[in-house]
Amino acid sequence: MKLHVAALAILSFAIGGLAAMAVIPAGRDRLFSGLPSAGKALVGGPFSLVDHTGRRVTDKDFRGRYMLVYFGFTYCPDVCPSGLQVIAGALQKIGPKADRLTPLFISVDAERDTPAQMAEYVKSFDPRLIGLTGTAAEIDGVAKAYRVYYKKVPDEKSTGGFTIDHTALMYLMDPKGSYVTHFSHTISVDALAERLSKTIAD
Repeated sequence: MKLHVAALAILSFAIGGLAAMAVIPAGRDRLFSGLPSAGKALVGGPFSLVDHTGRRVTDKDFRGRYMLVYFGFTYCPDVCPSGLQVIAGALQKIGPKADRLTPLFISVDAERDTPAQMAEYVKSFDPRLIGLTGTAAEIDGVAKAYRVYYKKVPDEKSTGGFTIDHTALMYLMDPKGSYVTHFSHTISVDALAERLSKTIAD
């Protein structure tokens, strides 16, 4: 009887935890942030987008280097700039190792984020940061490949009358384009620099 009660208690706790993670995405991001994959995660894949200089690029253009991929949009009021500042700070901290990594900022706002808009935006953070945009279909494709959620939401205060809810994770990909791990946008500069430095040293 006692074993039966204990089993029910454990099951209830597990279900409650899963429900909490589903309802509170930020908590879910913090829980899984920085944890390595236990197997080969189905994250990442081929893409063809336009960089902030107007050049068409694909995922193959970044082979041989680590990629730190972050999704967002230039009209994002707080989360995106905060995350990009952390990335820029971490690149500074890891020194020469940063030469083996390409930071990518992929827009989820095909309507407003033109290459010119992206160019003006990324230069505020780090000269190594590459802004990528494309058509709605191209952005949708790369977002699905990286398991990124995004949705247009009405917002009268924002330019164009809308904002975008989106996943706020940084994805670290290896030189072959395979998923290594991910980090929450809330990670500190020091913590991100430490994790990147250790991974790139391997």
